[in-house]
Amino acid sequence: MRILVDANVPAADACFGGLGEVVRLPGREIDAGAVRDADALVVRSITRVDEALIQEASRLRFVGTCTIGTDHVDQAALARHGIAFASAPGCNAEAVVDYVLGSLLTLAECQGWRLADRRIGVVGAGNVGGRLLGRLEALGIDCLACDPPRAEREGARGFVDLAALIDACDVVCLHTPLVTDGPHATRHLLDAERIAELAPGTVVLNAGRGGCIDGQALRQRLAGQGDITAVLDVWEHEPGIDAALHDLAAIATPHVAGHSLDGKLRGTHQVYRELSRHLGLPARVTLADLLPPPSVSRLVLQGRLEAEEALRLCVRAVHDVRRDHDSLLRESRRQGMARGFDACRARYPLRREFATLEVELRQEARRLSSLLEGAGFIACEHGDLPA
Repeated sequence: MRILVDANVPAADACFGGLGEVVRLPGREIDAGAVRDADALVVRSITRVDEALIQEASRLRFVGTCTIGTDHVDQAALARHGIAFASAPGCNAEAVVDYVLGSLLTLAECQGWRLADRRIGVVGAGNVGGRLLGRLEALGIDCLACDPPRAEREGARGFVDLAALIDACDVVCLHTPLVTDGPHATRHLLDAERIAELAPGTVVLNAGRGGCIDGQALRQRLAGQGDITAVLDVWEHEPGIDAALHDLAAIATPHVAGHSLDGKLRGTHQVYRELSRHLGLPARVTLADLLPPPSVSRLVLQGRLEAEEALRLCVRAVHDVRRDHDSLLRESRRQGMARGFDACRARYPLRREFATLEVELRQEARRLSSLLEGAGFIACEHGDLPA
């Protein structure tokens, strides 16, 4: 059995090696010729899986994407060819929430405001948005949710429409899939009209799909009035993104919000389980087999610390979003935007999730326990941590 795997999928040999011959290629080099002799294909989000890719792949019987999103996969085309499909829902959701909280805490420090004083609107309350809302509520932050498909299924209680959210919130976070048509289309969900309605001082954060924002309209608002702030991890036309919009964003990162090692390995393992099931074989490799110990596993806080400063210390012990921003800036200047964008993703350093950090609290820092746990860390008082 020949299994073609995106070179950026971690632990591919450990997972898929027991099922067949593993062949690895960079995602943008996976074309119809490469797929022709494959029995299974495992990708990430940069490979477009459509009729043109699979039409000559007579042996292909399984496609898996190690990502939450599936808009890069034409599932109807796979069904027409009798090809099974699997994705990895929720695999990197925690990592994206980590990214959002880290970005907002960094921005608050830079601009001189407190996250606790802001109302945050979350557009899309699925795997990522739902978890984000849970952590924001645990932190005591005022938040609103907009998710029309969920409101239709579950009732309007707990949801607001997009216009009300834009009108009421200081921060607008997008976490929707890219849907191009139908009653709940999300392409250019923030279009020129809605971007014009954003109040001065609003922060727009997109860690969902680049096409959910009209990038040209956002660039014009940032370049013209310059009275709102953009935090962008996803972009239209990746990897050849709008360099002018990149330069205007307060935090600009190369689609890495979900790139924790934990999330990537979860994604690989979820697809491995599905391929094993498809082949009628037991999944012998466990996720625990794949996860190494974190480089920073314990942090000690003591004395009197302001709440958000304590959060920033813990966040940056795990992941500092400024590193990702600086990396894209540096590599785009060295190699050009498209090549630099891909280089940052291909060489992304190991990053863990908040839940891998144990925070020992001493003295007056003990009062931070519920705050840190709400943010996603493991908080224990002195003497309670395991050896």
